[in-house]
Amino acid sequence: MHAAFVGRASMKGFAAAALGLILSAQAVFAAEPVFPPASRIGLVPPEDMIVSKRFSGFESEEKAAAINFVEMPAAAYGQLVNGLTKDALKRQGMSETSRETLKLGNRTGVLIGGTMAGPVQGRKWVMVVKDEDLTALVIAQVRGGQDGYSDTEMQNALKSIALRGPVSIEEQISALPFRLGDKAGFRPVRVMSGNSVLFTDGPQDTIKAVEQPMFIMAATINVPVPPAERRSQFAHAALNSNQILKDIKVERSESFRFKGQDWHEIVARAVEAESGQPIVVMQTIRFEPDRYVRMVGLTRVEQRDQNLPRFRAVIDGLEMNP
Repeated sequence: MHAAFVGRASMKGFAAAALGLILSAQAVFAAEPVFPPASRIGLVPPEDMIVSKRFSGFESEEKAAAINFVEMPAAAYGQLVNGLTKDALKRQGMSETSRETLKLGNRTGVLIGGTMAGPVQGRKWVMVVKDEDLTALVIAQVRGGQDGYSDTEMQNALKSIALRGPVSIEEQISALPFRLGDKAGFRPVRVMSGNSVLFTDGPQDTIKAVEQPMFIMAATINVPVPPAERRSQFAHAALNSNQILKDIKVERSESFRFKGQDWHEIVARAVEAESGQPIVVMQTIRFEPDRYVRMVGLTRVEQRDQNLPRFRAVIDGLEMNP
């Protein structure tokens, strides 16, 4: 009986040890960072947060929370951090309550916490982390009161940030919230923020003084769609907010229906601010009930007749992902 008892005790001990091993292994796997499709930035998200289908990052509709990733060049780190002053943040609707310098392995970073002012109340965090060839900008927020995720849960998630190597441009494009059919001979150069892509036609990836035609296609990220009566005004304000253009003179501005959706298109002459190069800009916006997509194409004046129809061909072939 003693031997049997010892045997049973040993089996119980073995079972307990095995269970502990399984649970510890599950904990290890659960702590692995998750990378949204085509993103170089990942982290261990708070419980119940899922990968967003609308932007690069994570969200929880139930807890009114989101974590958004923006990939930037490594050289942007210093300028970005220097620009995150209390006054600058306040102008963007965030009142700073904490600021922490981070040391994440061999990477450096800054984590700023605060409260959101304005019509939407809540808590917000901005984190910037520098790697050898990448600056990661992470913006997180929890709308409403103190329910939902705690400050500690959100900060722990942000500090679990992980960065990986470059992702192919094809994989990045496949993760965008839209699909492009006819690319009219343009090639993709860079995907930004998980919702926009830059195209050009020519050998250069960095385009100066619009030496090559280029356009950016961008879908909105959680931005209200203006009502029909304000869309023309909205389109003009969006064009005038472009910081690389000056002396904008509108040649044509019109609203129309196409593929069952409302559209607005502006063609204008402008000057490329840095070089003084005269250019033509074409902005086309496709409005849907809960989102919009904006295309801005730039070409030199002498190439307008060649490139404006190409810009239009690209956006005419646009299809939104569900």
